[in-house]
This record gives sequence, C-alpha cells and structure tokens, in this order.
Amino acid sequence: MSVDKQTSSAHGPKLAPLGIAALGVVFGDIGTSPLYTLKTVFALTEGTAAPHPLLGVLSLIVWTLIIVTSVKYVAVAMRVDNGGEGGILALMSLLGMKRRNRPAIVALGLFGAALIYGDGAITPAISVLSAFEGLQIAAPALSSYILPATVVILIGLFALQPLGTARIGRAFGPIMLVWFLTIGLLGLWGVAKHPSVLFAANPYYAADFLLHGGLLSFFVLGAVFLCVTGAEALYADMGHFGAGPIRLAWSTVVFPCLVLNYAGQTALVAEGVSTQQNIFFLLCPQPLLWPLIILSTVATIIASQSIITGAFSMTRQAIQLGWMPRLLIKQTSEEGYGQIYVGAVNWALMLVTVGLALAFKKSDNLASAYGIAVSATMLMTTVLLFIAMREIWHWSLVAAGALAGLFFIVDMSFFLANLTKVADGGYVPLLLAAIVYVVMFVWHRGIGAITRCLEQNPVPITAFFDQMSAEGIARVPGTAVFFTRALRDTPPIILWYVKHNRCLRQQVVALTVIVESVPYVGVEQRVTIEELAPMFSRVVAHYGFMQRIDISRLLKHVQTKLPALDLDDLVYFVGLETVISGRNKNGLPRWQAMLFAALERNAAQITDVFRLPPDKVFEIGRQIAI
Repeated sequence: MSVDKQTSSAHGPKLAPLGIAALGVVFGDIGTSPLYTLKTVFALTEGTAAPHPLLGVLSLIVWTLIIVTSVKYVAVAMRVDNGGEGGILALMSLLGMKRRNRPAIVALGLFGAALIYGDGAITPAISVLSAFEGLQIAAPALSSYILPATVVILIGLFALQPLGTARIGRAFGPIMLVWFLTIGLLGLWGVAKHPSVLFAANPYYAADFLLHGGLLSFFVLGAVFLCVTGAEALYADMGHFGAGPIRLAWSTVVFPCLVLNYAGQTALVAEGVSTQQNIFFLLCPQPLLWPLIILSTVATIIASQSIITGAFSMTRQAIQLGWMPRLLIKQTSEEGYGQIYVGAVNWALMLVTVGLALAFKKSDNLASAYGIAVSATMLMTTVLLFIAMREIWHWSLVAAGALAGLFFIVDMSFFLANLTKVADGGYVPLLLAAIVYVVMFVWHRGIGAITRCLEQNPVPITAFFDQMSAEGIARVPGTAVFFTRALRDTPPIILWYVKHNRCLRQQVVALTVIVESVPYVGVEQRVTIEELAPMFSRVVAHYGFMQRIDISRLLKHVQTKLPALDLDDLVYFVGLETVISGRNKNGLPRWQAMLFAALERNAAQITDVFRLPPDKVFEIGRQIAI
C-alpha cells in the first residue's frame, strides 16, 4: 500500500484515515511482537532469584519502547527526512553518499540496509509460527500440524505476491486496528487481575533488575529487544504516509495497546500461570480462543506482507542508486508507486523463510536467531543520526553527543546482548546480510570500473565529426537514441557503432539517465539538453530514487525543446556489455571481476528495466575487460 507523496504531509481530516492505513503497513512487525517476546523473556527468567524479575522485565520492555521507538524514531529520526523519505538508505543518501571522501557513511548505510534483509527473512517465519502455537492451548491434538500449516501459509503468501496487494491492502489498516484494540483489551483484562504490575512504569525496577540481575539481566536484554524489532519500519515507511499519521497511530493506538498487553501477560505470570505455554494466548478467555488464533494468523500475515513490501521498496532504492544489479520490477497497481513486485527478491525470501521455519521448527528457537541484525541496523542508524544532528540541524557537539550518546548506549547494549545469539542461529541473518552487502559492494565497484574503462581515450565531439566527414560516413534518415553513461566527449557506444556500421542516423540523442540521491526531482529540473553539433544532442535526465523512469514520456518532453526530433522513426541503441577479467592493475581484483561478470550476465537488461518497445531496440554487444 502506498500513498501519493502529496498526501504525505496530510493533516486535519486526512490524518486519522492515514493513521489507520499506517497501522496495516508500518506497525505489523512491532504489533505482533507480543506473540513471542515475553514468552522468550520468561523462559530465561523462570526460577531466578533476581530482585523484582517480573516488574524488572516489564519495566525494561516499557522503557525500551519509550526510548527506542517513541524518542529515537518517532520524535527524532522522523525529523530527518530526505525529501519526505526515511530509512537508512535515504539517510545515507541525505548525508552525501556520492561524496568519495565519505566511505564510512556509505559502508554504514549499505550494511545497515543489508542487515534488514537478514532479519526480514526471519520475521514471517517467527510471526506465523507464534500465531499457530495458540493451537497448543485451543486444541493440543493439532500441535503436530503447527509447522506444516506455517509452511503452507508462508508459501501461499509469497505465491500471491505477483498478483499485487492493492485490493486486500485497503483492509490491512482496519484489521490491524481490530488487532491492536483486541490485544489492548486482553491486556487490560489481565492487569485487572493483578494491577500491581503497573508499578513497572517506574524505571527504578528496570535499573534495579539490570544492576542486580547479574549475567542473567544481560541475556534478558537480547530477548527484551524483540519488542522493538519493527521500530526501524516506522522510519523506513515514513515516505508512504508522512510523519504525522505514523506519530498519531503510534501514540494513540499502538503504544498504549502494546504496553497494556505486555502488562497483562506479566500479570498472569504474577498470578502463577505457567510460562511453558504461550502466555499471550493464556490471556484470552477460552470461548474466544479460536477467534483470537484466526485474528493472530491474519495479523502475522499482514506483518509479513509489510516486511516483503519493504524488501521490494528497499531493493528498488538500491537499484536506482546503483548499489544492486538491475532486477525486473513489476508495478502491480496504478494506485501507488509503492505497489511493486520484484520476483527475484520474492522467491529468494520465500526459500530462506520457509527454510528457517523448517530448520528451527518453533518460535522459541527462531527467537534465538532474531534481533541481532536489526540491533546492528539500529546502531548504525544512531551513528548516522549523530552526523545529521551536527551537519543538518547544526547542533553543538555536546548536545548531539548527549542525545545520540543515550541512543548509542541503549543500542550497543542490545547489540552486545544479541551477540550471544550468534551460535544459536544468529549467524543466519548475519550471513544473509554479508552476502547482500558483498553483492552491493561489488556491483557498485564494477559499474565504476566499466565507466572508467569506457572513458579511456576520449574523442572530442568536433574530432568525431571531422573524422566522419573525412571517411565519408553517411547520415541516414531517422532518430537514434543512444543510452550512455558518458557526460563528456563522444559516447563510446556511438564511436563503436559508427566504426562497425559506417553510418549514423540523421538525428542523434545521447541519453544519460542519472538517479540523484534525493527521492524526487521536480519536472522543471528533470532534463538538461545540450546541442553539441547539428542534429546531435546530449540529453541528461535526472530522477529521484523513488521515481519511475519513463523514457517515452521523457522523449516527448525533449521533443518540445527539439522539434526536429522524429519520435515515429526512432531506434534505441543499448550497450550489451560482456565483462571479462582484465590484467589492468587498476582494475578489480579477480574475484570481484568474476562475481561482477556473473551479476552482469544475470541482471535484467536496460531494455526491460526501461520498458522499451522491443521492435525499436538495437543491442550493441561489446567485451569490456575490468
């Protein structure tokens, strides 16, 4: 689900509907965390002699939600937007990712983005497993069907992605509103049984548990972190709805209902309920248990859908910014730019998610692998926020250091606690993130190496036309549009074409598409046109990383500036580059060159990415040694 950018700053009458819509897209992950968070925490603290274990744990959860989500993301991070867009890639771009003297910022942003893929694969598996585990209470005889049912739901979810979610997406918000109100009321019912748990609002209990809980409190932090694993989505999805609706939904619905539910679960444990079963479902009166299981399953499917959609959006951003190989992106609805489908990402996520569910079998086991990647991403976001405070807000070093320092201490504590999960499965998201990061790093380096290679031995435009005249090269009727990365001299693709075909069309456009490090570029800044020679023009098109590139519409605009351009008799010339490993000492290391060549072979062609008419495309094959 996506909302037009113009509505992202909605206020007044539009604020509440957008807030409800945001419930279904933004808060699915964090909203379903009560299904497994306290269950995981109490598995660690059961039988402990630590002071105030129940109030301490609940206080830790409440103040984690306040500091990490309410303060860091809702109050601070969402004030740092890149043209209305949020998320670690947008923040990286805002801080100048294209400046060569800032490789550390690029590395932080890219690895943070790669880590999100890692935990993104775990979210659907742990969420759906947790929902079905209510069957152990409602119908113990069906316990053996929990894993098969989870696998079927997950496969079905990914199989439906090519169809798009525009229609069912409209129902996501209202369903999640019902979900939050339900878990809030269940929590209130539990608190009524043991109201003393409300003392956990006092941060003393959290501090006391951390200071006197010994090594146990350190391990508990890793489990407590599960309550905020979806917090990064609030920032990343800001561009869909704007900060106002997300803040409204968080403060009036999500946060109160989450706190009430966690308090209610804690109250049950204080009453002596066993923690061997899923405490979340024990909150529910027996006659309403089956409806709750169904609602939980739907809520986890919605949460999983949000994660998948987020992965698609982040992939498109990375492709547009030149950090990932070109992949075919299908627009599944004309209602919003966010309604897309990326097949390669979808099926890769499905294989990993189903594999994780089959390998770990229970949500308790998956919880051991969950959180480490997101905690690392949050840590990197904090570092970038500190730089933003200094460079964008112009805060003093003391002020920026104090606030970012608080976030850093909290994030680092969670990250170190989550490191204890590495051997128990935490290596899975880290390994996935490392693979994604290497792909992004090598692809970007490879594109740079190709550009440098093609720009060797430049030929000035005047020299090129003088040579054409001297050799009697013919100019034939029609218009040729050459896609090129070159921004000066004669594009290499044109040199190569003329050398081998001994002709050139009457009208020539050297077209370069540049995706800027901002999400949107206005129409008035879209195109620069430079007539380099008679009937020979260089056109540079600028797009934001959240915009759809439409070559047909672009050329119609260019025609208004160049009336002689004949769009009815037009051929697109696209370089089809075959990369081989060269011996150039300034080129890529052999392993990077080989990996890039494999990525290039399997990347989508520009013809498909730009949706060019096949009958008007002429592909020029060239070998390039890097």
